[in-house]
Amino acid sequence: MIEKVIDSMIVYFEKDRKMINHTLKVFAFAQAIGKLERLSGEKQLTLELAAILHDIGIKISREKYNTSEPCYQEKEGPAVVKKMLEPLGFKENIIKRVSFIVGNHHSYEKIDDIDFQILVEADFLVNLDEGFVPMSDFDYAKQNYFKTESSIKILDSMYKE
Repeated sequence: MIEKVIDSMIVYFEKDRKMINHTLKVFAFAQAIGKLERLSGEKQLTLELAAILHDIGIKISREKYNTSEPCYQEKEGPAVVKKMLEPLGFKENIIKRVSFIVGNHHSYEKIDDIDFQILVEADFLVNLDEGFVPMSDFDYAKQNYFKTESSIKILDSMYKE
């Protein structure tokens, strides 16, 4: 089922290679961290779905508002999540949870559980690599946004001097 969501995301973003690559990298980190942290089956599923769809609101934000500012991504993303997941037969509670995470993934004060936490950590790992978070913010990001042992270990392995 995850593969179908990945396929839908790729088709949705069409030829936007940067978004597709970013999303697949966040998904890979999120999936690995979730497994390392031994998430339950349902938490792992919501994490993986949220990782695949976390930036899905960007396309509409660019079209509708001519920007990809986080507030617009968060506003537009949940409707796309629902449109993508309902036809695939996902349970309503899964769709609601994924929509909540996607609709708040830049609102760090709203992190309320491990699936949301890991998604944020995976996104930061990729954003550091892609330059969306400057390395000068490394210590601040580590101290304020990284909570899981697995993410901190990966972060240090990749970036700590």
